[in-house]
Amino acid sequence: MHVFRYYSTLVSSYIYPCVCVCVCVCVCVCFFFFHRQDIMKWNGWGYSDSRFLYNKKGQAEFTGKRYRLSGMIIPGLKDWMESTFGTSLQHKSSATPILNSTAVQVPTINEAFVEEIKTTGIPFSSDAEDRVFRGHGHCLHEIFALREGKIGRVPDMVVWPSCHNDVVKIVELACKNNVCLIPFGGGTSVSSALECPPEETRSIVSLDTSQMNRILWIDEKNLTAHVEAGIVGQDLERSLNESGYCTGHEPDSMEFSSLGGWVATRASGMKKNIYGNIEDLVIHIKMVTPRGVIEKSCQGPRMSTGPDIHHFILGSEGTLGVVTEVTMKIRPLPEYQKYGSVVFPNFEQGVACLREVAKRRCAPASIRLMDNEQFKFGHALKPQVSSIFTSFLDGLKTFYITKVIQRLRPQPLVCGHPVVRGDREKVLQHEKQVYDIAAKFGGLAAGEDNGQRGYMLTFVIAYLRDLGMDYYLIGESFETSVPWDRVLDVCRNVKARIIRECKDKGVQFPPLSTCRVTQTYDSGACVYFYFAFNYRGLSDPVHVYEQVEHAAREEILANGGSLSHHHGVGKLRKGWMRETVSDVGMGMLKSVKEYVDPSNIFGNRNLL
Repeated sequence: MHVFRYYSTLVSSYIYPCVCVCVCVCVCVCFFFFHRQDIMKWNGWGYSDSRFLYNKKGQAEFTGKRYRLSGMIIPGLKDWMESTFGTSLQHKSSATPILNSTAVQVPTINEAFVEEIKTTGIPFSSDAEDRVFRGHGHCLHEIFALREGKIGRVPDMVVWPSCHNDVVKIVELACKNNVCLIPFGGGTSVSSALECPPEETRSIVSLDTSQMNRILWIDEKNLTAHVEAGIVGQDLERSLNESGYCTGHEPDSMEFSSLGGWVATRASGMKKNIYGNIEDLVIHIKMVTPRGVIEKSCQGPRMSTGPDIHHFILGSEGTLGVVTEVTMKIRPLPEYQKYGSVVFPNFEQGVACLREVAKRRCAPASIRLMDNEQFKFGHALKPQVSSIFTSFLDGLKTFYITKVIQRLRPQPLVCGHPVVRGDREKVLQHEKQVYDIAAKFGGLAAGEDNGQRGYMLTFVIAYLRDLGMDYYLIGESFETSVPWDRVLDVCRNVKARIIRECKDKGVQFPPLSTCRVTQTYDSGACVYFYFAFNYRGLSDPVHVYEQVEHAAREEILANGGSLSHHHGVGKLRKGWMRETVSDVGMGMLKSVKEYVDPSNIFGNRNLL
């Protein structure tokens, strides 16, 4: 089927030479995504050829060729892991299992649905590998279970629509034959949103949108682009960049997460200070539901026509339908971009600086503040340099920052990373303004290289969890938004609660409990928490982890934080939804669900 589609498209390209190049590119992308599990891990993060490991010399290195860190030795990582967690190369967990089809349950097939899908020509599969790959996201408990070879309920079948009309056909057939649909975009969910409900008795079909990956048009006059929802972030930005534009929406998961997933979870990106969150970027959405297609009648920049129907779609997490096409704002590529880093004497001063930057409305494209534990972690991930001169300079800077300054100011240091984009002259002016504010709070410029490295590490840090699990470490991140006057309380109390809960639950080694401020607003900020612990000696480490994470979330809510800033609710956090949106709010959500999807065709059971 896939080979036939490939060659038929090539033949068509000779008939239409003006679009030959575009078609060939689309075919290659389609072929890649049909087989993306061949180049991506089925039970870990990211590409199969990219991972942290300890080589035969006991040195940490990062494999592959896809990242700036690829192929490099990271000399400080081993010592950091040993000193922070009490790990040892001698204590390694069992090997990762090979995906065996016999471990996957026999699919529940709705024969009538299958026969009708065949008549549409839409590709489908009941292959075990296809099903498992689309049956999970990236919550710790999901990946831990897969690494142990424990495969629970997964989709019974996968379908690959290639356009909006294909999705309409699939949804109509699902309604006709009472099949449960679960939309699948990039698979990066960290809210258990992609887990199949174990109590579901109907045939579950994963609707993989990866073939819907084209930019349908770019309107240069109105600065908008109309895009199919299955495109992943890095492909969207790369294609727009070739035409001189960008969306600027860069979540940490942009390599793998899809546009439709951003809409479905109300996503936020690293550079939202300039470009906005996903709700600020969206002009028009088309979504297929069991009741029909939802879309507005025009693509004007604003409408005063009652409640905005986009807000039924944004954050709906696959419970109402499938987002198929999105019109979004685009911007010309910035002329200039500059990275930076600032070291503060303590976390309080760093937060005060970010608050002042937000108050003055001069926030750069991205600005992040790490606490001392993350500051040290960042140094542990510094790669080995080849040049003696470069090594000398780096050592000098490290010595000055970590030794000289700390002797003058004997407190834990923290680090902020601003990223400024725009016209060169304005960027330099903006940078000076941010550094001048930082200086008032004891901030010291720590170099562009540190800022750029800190920003780029964003895309490889997720790979560390797989290394950790090789050596009895489990960990996770979670986020919240909080008013400015509660930022310090939330950070202090949640980190303390994590440490206390780990001790109470029998964790035998001191845990890592750390945080960073990642996005700023007029009235508050997004705070990311990370925690991890050595689980040697625990009979059920995942249960302990879940208890600690639950307690941390309770502490966030008790300190005035939100249930989620951008990860969404899924199944992981829906127990708190009622107190988050009130009884009346829950009633409104249920009413929309009952009207749009009375037979619960989109039965992933997220949110409600």
